Amino acid sequence: MIEELLPDTVVTVEAFGDEEPPNTVLYPEEEAVVLRAVDKRRREFAVVRSCARRAMEKLGVSPQPILPGECGAPAWPAGLAGSMTHCDGYGAAALVRATDLASLGIDAEPHQTLPEGVLPAVVLPAEADRLRRLAGDRPGIHWGRLLFSAKESVYKAWFPLTGRWLDFTEADIDVFADPGEQYSGGFRARLLVPGPWVGDRRVDLFEGRWTVRRGLVATAVSVPHS
Repeated sequence: MIEELLPDTVVTVEAFGDEEPPNTVLYPEEEAVVLRAVDKRRREFAVVRSCARRAMEKLGVSPQPILPGECGAPAWPAGLAGSMTHCDGYGAAALVRATDLASLGIDAEPHQTLPEGVLPAVVLPAEADRLRRLAGDRPGIHWGRLLFSAKESVYKAWFPLTGRWLDFTEADIDVFADPGEQYSGGFRARLLVPGPWVGDRRVDLFEGRWTVRRGLVATAVSVPHS
């Protein structure tokens, strides 16, 4: 599901439902991170790391611990860029060689209405207007949840490039559906704060893709070098 949202250079591995991917055994360093975590948190932590290690192997990189770094972002081996996501019934990792992409971010959410009070905290007035129009045209999509997921993917792509927090209201996201398609499309995120430098250019716009499938909404952002 995530694979179709990203360039061909990106390797993705997913786990659905109660499926137990291979090699969910954690390294001692990782065990220490979730030592006091509840079972659900521990399982999600292990599943996405299993996905990530399988992706490493596909890229010819020896599997190794993936520890949370600054602000919880995963610390990837040198030469790799990547992102992980998990929600009820789904976990995924996406990795790419750092020479192929500057950064990427993925997110998956249950395709349901956002909990009460969440959308007003994350949506800009212009985004709210666009969501209302989208809901009128395609009422079968939970557009608020999709916007939330897109903002998560934008942040995950932003942070490795800046090392700084990006508030939900600091990116104005315009979501659109593919022509003739109900459950897939793209989005553009206009950064409302100075964007990161990628090489010799400042990036003020992130572009991404989305899909709705199997009771999930998934989003992904990729940031090219040029």
